[in-house]
Amino acid sequence: MLSPAPEEPLLLAELKPGRPHQFDWKSSCETWSVAFSPDGSWFAWSQGHCIVKLIPWPLEEQFIPKGFEAKSRSSKHDTKGRGSPKEKTLDCGQIVWGLAFSPWPSPPSRKLWARHHPQVPDVSCLILATGLNDGQIKIWEVQTGLLLLNLSGHQDVVRDLSFTPSGSLILVSASRDKTLRIWDLNKHGKQIQVLSGHLQWVYCCSISPDCSMLCSAAGEKSVFLWSMRSYTLIRKLEGHQSSVVSCDFSPDSALLVTASYDTNVIMWDPYTGERLRSLHHTQLNPPMDDSDVHISSLRSVCFSPEGLYLATVADDRLLRIWALELKTPVAFAPMTNGLCCTFFPHGGVIATGTRDGHVQFWTAPRVLSSLKHLCRKALRSFLTTYQVLALPIPKKMKEFLTYRTF
Repeated sequence: MLSPAPEEPLLLAELKPGRPHQFDWKSSCETWSVAFSPDGSWFAWSQGHCIVKLIPWPLEEQFIPKGFEAKSRSSKHDTKGRGSPKEKTLDCGQIVWGLAFSPWPSPPSRKLWARHHPQVPDVSCLILATGLNDGQIKIWEVQTGLLLLNLSGHQDVVRDLSFTPSGSLILVSASRDKTLRIWDLNKHGKQIQVLSGHLQWVYCCSISPDCSMLCSAAGEKSVFLWSMRSYTLIRKLEGHQSSVVSCDFSPDSALLVTASYDTNVIMWDPYTGERLRSLHHTQLNPPMDDSDVHISSLRSVCFSPEGLYLATVADDRLLRIWALELKTPVAFAPMTNGLCCTFFPHGGVIATGTRDGHVQFWTAPRVLSSLKHLCRKALRSFLTTYQVLALPIPKKMKEFLTYRTF
């Protein structure tokens, strides 16, 4: 199914924030979140000190621009032609923890948005949500950099954000106040639901691509699966031995991965709650010095856009790439102080953020999916595991379609 073993990821570019001015003592320099817009036209980077950079993608005509450094990062140095998107700097006034782009709004959503926000010139543009240190969520219009809405309700840091992929402008937020909240941006950002039950800070939230499920991970050994239709708890997934800090659904919604401080990524069937596979992070080489490297501290996990690979970031200074069918990584890249990672929506690139406020772009495996996998992905986009198991087809085919085999 997979092409030959991928080469080690190559560092394509690194962005560094400029020298900070005298910021308030509450500010920090960490890049807690990086995100590509779903159509791949923008990249957002929380570069620390309350600032989010919005950068048009690709970076320039040549994929890696010359002199792509902090000192040239302002609109007055923009070299793109007139009418082309320009880099934006969003001053959020608080430390930025979470970022999420909306999909392109569906036509009904555009009409509603235009009715409620007549001052916005083009409602077909992308929206960026930013989760802040004071519990606020600021909603920005990407093309213009205008602040559209300020959502209040959380009592502590908004750690993560996720839009429904359908374009309905429903936003989910995860907070250190131990709740998740559901917001409808078509209704002036009205809060429509509060999901309670976690006993620790909620670190991560992820909505399945088919918009049926929401996964939330807190500083607990279990993760919660919620219905996005009824906003009720479906089940708890238990199997980790330490805090779960990151989660992501596969592009066809058939798989869920969770990353924990216990050194493991677990791959689940979200429909049955079955644990399908564990990916154990072991130290690649002995440490070069006597420092205590906590390999247990996994920070982030994400699926590749075709659904055949995973990327993980851990405190052992490595970015790992895993093939779903294997239990060991297929490629490594050295990175220091990694906090988050995400794939470019069209493949070929992974973006990572660090504690130093840097963003790095790495080469990722480019895969020509087999016809078998393309068929599986298409079927699983609308069939649950139970529906597959009820089909009058051979057992081996059922095992393949439910990812029990590859």
